[in-house]
Amino acid sequence: MKRIAVFCGSSNGASEVYREGAVRLGRELAERGLGLVYGGASVGLMGAVADAVLEAGGEVIGVIPKMLENREISHHGLTELIVVESMHERKAKMAELADGFVALPGGPGTLEEFVEIYTWGQLGLHRKPFGLVNINQYYEPLVALFDRMNQEQFMQDKYRSMVLVNEDPAKLLEQFASYEAPEVKTYIKKDQT
Repeated sequence: MKRIAVFCGSSNGASEVYREGAVRLGRELAERGLGLVYGGASVGLMGAVADAVLEAGGEVIGVIPKMLENREISHHGLTELIVVESMHERKAKMAELADGFVALPGGPGTLEEFVEIYTWGQLGLHRKPFGLVNINQYYEPLVALFDRMNQEQFMQDKYRSMVLVNEDPAKLLEQFASYEAPEVKTYIKKDQT
C-alpha cells in the first residue's frame, strides 16, 4: 500500500475527540510512509488530517470539485491539489489513487462515499481494504445496521466481514495490512448470436 483515501467531515464535530482522532490518523499514515488522498479541503476534519500528514513530512493529494474550490475552501499547502469537474469525478479519482479507504466521522457525504466504496468492493470492482475509525463510538449505529442487513439476509457473511472497524487508527491500519478480499462471483452474459 502506498496511499490511503480518507473520507471525513468538513466540520470538526461536537467534541474535540473527533479532531484529535483525525490528527492521530494523519500522523499514523505519515509514520507508516503512507500518503493521504482526501477531498482537498482546508476545513474541519479534512483539514486536520491533511495538516497532520504534512506536519509529519508525508504526501497529501487533495481532489476537489471546481465548485468547492471556487468557495475558497481548498487547501493550498498540499503536495498536489487536483481540481475536477464533479463530485463523481472526485470519487473516481480518489479511488484510482488509493490502495485502501478509511472513514473518519462525518456527515451524509462521508457516509455516501464510504458506502459506495463498500458497494464497489462487494461487486468486485476493487479488492482494497476499507474501514471505519470508530471515534467516540460514532459509527456504532451504522455497524448495527450492517449487522441487521446480514441477519435479515440482505448481506452475505463474506460481505459483512469486508468492512473493518476500530477506534484506534493504528490498529485499523494493521488490519488493512492483512486484509484479503473475499472471492466475488462474476456474471458474464453469454453471446446469443
